[in-house]
Amino acid sequence: MNPLLVPIVAVQGMWMRSTIEMASPAAGPTSGTVGDPSRSPVRIAVVGESTAAGCGVDTHNDGFAGCLARELAQRIRRPVTWEVVGQHGATARRIRYRFLPQLEENLDGQRLDLAVLLAGGNDVLSRRTPDEWGADLAAIVDDLAARAGRVAVAGTPPFAAFPALPATLGRYLAERGSALDAVSQQICAQRPQAIWISSTAGVPPPDSFAPDRFHPSAAGYRRWAQDVAPHIAHLVAQDGRRPRDA
Repeated sequence: MNPLLVPIVAVQGMWMRSTIEMASPAAGPTSGTVGDPSRSPVRIAVVGESTAAGCGVDTHNDGFAGCLARELAQRIRRPVTWEVVGQHGATARRIRYRFLPQLEENLDGQRLDLAVLLAGGNDVLSRRTPDEWGADLAAIVDDLAARAGRVAVAGTPPFAAFPALPATLGRYLAERGSALDAVSQQICAQRPQAIWISSTAGVPPPDSFAPDRFHPSAAGYRRWAQDVAPHIAHLVAQDGRRPRDA
């Protein structure tokens, strides 16, 4: 970004922090099952920041986890059991040291078929460097890979498309997000169980945003899950046909 625009970004950042009232996390159960319970389910976990916590919708059924579970169940024709470990404002550092131990307790020794990481937005907002992000992300992916057959890492949010953000600030945050995404792609490419999936394909329609104009709405989470599902459904289905370790 042009250095002359940095003061504008700073002023717009202060304005954003003082004026935007962020949506609350989703209420209700943080786990559930979609599909016929008589069949052996695929197990997924969604871990991360405010989007994992369902900010912008009332319940996790309308959040990313519930939406992704329905998309996968429809595509692979198996029930999907989902759970969420997330928090508004969480950086990769907090996910690494606080949420992964919590996920381990929730799993109680059971193995996941898929772990999905929704992170990076707060690392961008808190100005963490690509190196700091990469160190934490590599540790998170390795930890999740020890618990799950597949690990999906979602790209940073499409800040430039957020209605709540002034244009200059949105572009600046999007550029910082791109730098973190480049590191994420490299880390996932080095790990056969991991896949990186962009979160910035296309411009989200206006109804994709919650009233805070920053977090997804129910329609936004549904579209996001529909974008992600094709990248991972065939991998989950393929793994499900293999015999599991005893």
